[in-house]
Amino acid sequence: MVETFILVVAALFPVVNPPGSALVFLSLTQRASMKARRSLALRVAINSFFVMLGSLLLGTLVLNIYGISVPIIRVAGGIVVAVSGWKLLNEGNKKEAGDAGEIEDADFRNIAFYPLTLPLTTGPGTIAVMISLGFGRTRQPTTVEELIYVVAILLGTLVVAAAVYVCFAYAGRVERILGRTGTDVAVRLSAFILLCIGVQILWNGISELLSTVMRQ
Repeated sequence: MVETFILVVAALFPVVNPPGSALVFLSLTQRASMKARRSLALRVAINSFFVMLGSLLLGTLVLNIYGISVPIIRVAGGIVVAVSGWKLLNEGNKKEAGDAGEIEDADFRNIAFYPLTLPLTTGPGTIAVMISLGFGRTRQPTTVEELIYVVAILLGTLVVAAAVYVCFAYAGRVERILGRTGTDVAVRLSAFILLCIGVQILWNGISELLSTVMRQ
C-alpha cells in the first residue's frame, strides 16, 4: 500500500503541479474576493479528485466507447490550454476602480470545472497518468490485493487534491506580497507559461500521432 501510495503521489504531483497552477488560478480570479476564491479553490479540489478518480475507473472504457486515443486528448487539451493562455496574456490584470462592487459579488462558480479543473489543473497529462495506473494492476489480483491497490490510489489522489486546495486557497498571499505591479507582471508571466504549456501538450499529442503514422 505504501509503495503504491508513493507511486501515485510521485506520478500525479508533477503533472498536476499545484504550486505552479496556483499562479494561474490567481490570474483567473483577480476580481474574486478572498471568500469567493477559497470557496472556488475547494470546488476545484473536489472536482479534481473526481476527475482523477473517474479517469482511473472509467477512462479506458470511455476512450474505447468513443474510439478516442490519448494523443487526441492531448491535442484537444493543448488547444484549449493554449487558447486560455493567449486570452489571459492579452487581457492581463484588468481591474478598474469602478468595478469594486462587481468584484465582491462576482460569481466564479461557472469556471470551477472549466477551465480551472479541466484542463488547467487536471488536464490530458493527469488523465493519461490515471489511465496508466489503472492498467498497472496485477493481472490476477486477489480480493485483498485489489482492495489495497484501490485504497492506496484513493489516498494518493486525496493528498494531491488537498495540495490543490491549499495552494489555490492561499494564492492570494502571493498577491499581497507582490503588490499590484508585481501581480500584474506575475499574471502576464503565468499567462505566457500557460500558453507554452498548451503548445507543449499540443506538440506531444501531434508527435504521438505522427509517430503512429510513420510506423504504419
